Amino acid sequence: MKIVANVLALLVMPFVIVGTINRVKARWAGRRGPPIFQLAFDLLRLVRKVPVYSTVTTPVFRIGPLVVAGTAVLSAAIVPLAGGVSIVSFPFDFVWFAYVWGLGRIALVLGALDTGSAFEGMGASREVTFATLLEPVLFLVAGALCLHAGVRSLSAALVPQLDGPSAIVMWIAAIVAILIVVQVEAARMPIDDPTTHLELTMVHEVMILDHSGPELAFLQLGSAIKLFVGISLAALLMNPLAGDGVLAALVHVGLCIAIAIAIGLSESLVARLKLRVVPQYIVVALVAGGIALLSMLGRGGPG
Repeated sequence: MKIVANVLALLVMPFVIVGTINRVKARWAGRRGPPIFQLAFDLLRLVRKVPVYSTVTTPVFRIGPLVVAGTAVLSAAIVPLAGGVSIVSFPFDFVWFAYVWGLGRIALVLGALDTGSAFEGMGASREVTFATLLEPVLFLVAGALCLHAGVRSLSAALVPQLDGPSAIVMWIAAIVAILIVVQVEAARMPIDDPTTHLELTMVHEVMILDHSGPELAFLQLGSAIKLFVGISLAALLMNPLAGDGVLAALVHVGLCIAIAIAIGLSESLVARLKLRVVPQYIVVALVAGGIALLSMLGRGGPG
């Protein structure tokens, strides 16, 4: 049952999350907006097209999108996407989670560099710079959660246990850190704008300019899955109904949609940060992760 629930969530919710964000942004701008499942229609259109390749690209460019989508799915396997338990769980699986996301980023960056374009190389450089600051955040948050819960797996550590002032501080800091991680990893505002093509400020979009057809579809699907996985992490920390059950799953889905609405509202109201300010914004997540871990010191290691 847990596998079925997680697989259904993985198949449906990425499209719902992206569609909800786009619909909120459109309504805020006074437009009706696209259908909730517009991303699915776009992916179907892209897979029917024939990709176009530059004469300088190698197989690295063509394999990259498959790795990006595959690593997104692999990371989703250890996160409870339906509010209960994950498909797979093992000790220190949060290390797997962090480095699977890192592998997808490496594939994306190598694909951008493989085009031989200085323009895409600029975006790849920015992506790697942001990732250098962001990666420790996941380990700080995961370490704090595991110390608090006395466990070694990510799915068990995400169960809310507000049993004292230090736990409340840790939980708030962890949620703040994860939400910033989501914004950076999914290339959302105020870090990046997925709808812009302004040359001097593009980060993620500039790295996929040469991709087309099914390969572009894999990249967009991988980005949507990562967005949903990140939102699920935050929703699990906010869900008061931990464990299996239909009610817990419904609350989890509702929280994910609520976070998507909040993201849509923030992207409608908040301007994009200047590139020189983005690292400072990511440091906020790093500080929040540090606060979360420091608040758990003295509670003992996982049992």
